[in-house]
Amino acid sequence: MEKTASTPIQLFRGMTADELAALRAAHCIRVQRYDKNALIYHAGRVVHEIGIVQSGSVNVESNDLWGNKSILSHVEAGQAFAETYALCGEPLMVDVAAAEPCEILWLDLVPMLQQQNTAASWYPKFLHNLLLLSMQKNLALSQRIRCTTPKSARGRLLTYLSAQAVRAGSTHFSIPFDRQQLADYLNLDRSALSKELGKMRDDGLIRCRKNEFELCGTELSPILKATPHNSRLAACFVQLVGFQQADHFGDIGLDGAPLLAARLFAAQTLVGFVHDM
Repeated sequence: MEKTASTPIQLFRGMTADELAALRAAHCIRVQRYDKNALIYHAGRVVHEIGIVQSGSVNVESNDLWGNKSILSHVEAGQAFAETYALCGEPLMVDVAAAEPCEILWLDLVPMLQQQNTAASWYPKFLHNLLLLSMQKNLALSQRIRCTTPKSARGRLLTYLSAQAVRAGSTHFSIPFDRQQLADYLNLDRSALSKELGKMRDDGLIRCRKNEFELCGTELSPILKATPHNSRLAACFVQLVGFQQADHFGDIGLDGAPLLAARLFAAQTLVGFVHDM
């Protein structure tokens, strides 16, 4: 199902209607639609536009010369991509492909960053939002590194599913990937991933159907349930807490499930503290 941005686009946050109109008048903005699997950006290209997903979603992918693909990140409606390459002028080292039919709003940095615009009221707001976006992208890439660090398929799945549960604020959640895309994201063979999911289901660790998952034997803290809008920040704190997932629950016994809940509770408590400051 195609998703549409239901919140203000992050790079435009804090801007007035008049400021957005000024950007359009300066020919900084254009919109284009893409079909599913369409290649939006290809590796090696030098770009000067930031892409913002208005509807649908896209995948940022790494493809080698032998045809092996790895999904580095999934960009949903309201989120942006290629901002680092557009600012630095370096050739792309990744591909960007439409995960589903999508509409992309393009921001051209060449006219936006001209000297005469530095006095415009929208200019500092844009730079502020761009800095926040870059920091969030760093966290997203850090999360993927954590997900691919465990040596076993089960370890990678548990790390990824734990983070998704915190992000959703529930042990019952959906993920943005199908099986092949999840395998690509976790750097796993699809058959190995499907086999391990079956074992985890048989072991009573998860319930799953297509992209719907439920974690069994653990629950999230009341803090996160009461403040679901902090779920994304909570996912960041999971990294700061330094939770080290064993390669599979067999390494630490089923008591590992309460251990996971305890670590998540610590992270969520930090989030509650920051929220109340």
